[in-house]
Amino acid sequence: MKVNELRDLSNSDLEKLINDIKQELFNMRFQKSVGKLTNTARVRTIKKDIARAKTIIHERKLAAEGQ
Repeated sequence: MKVNELRDLSNSDLEKLINDIKQELFNMRFQKSVGKLTNTARVRTIKKDIARAKTIIHERKLAAEGQ
């Protein structure tokens, strides 16, 4: 996902998205260990999406504390 798309979501939506993506990452890791994973590049993009969402949540938390 792009950063602009993530910034439009609320914090609760971001948390839900993070949980869904983490579940997908878990499934992909399992597929990789079994040897069934076909799109290995997707693992990297999932990890980056999780980091982006967590960064936005952290930025919002810092902005709220600063005011």
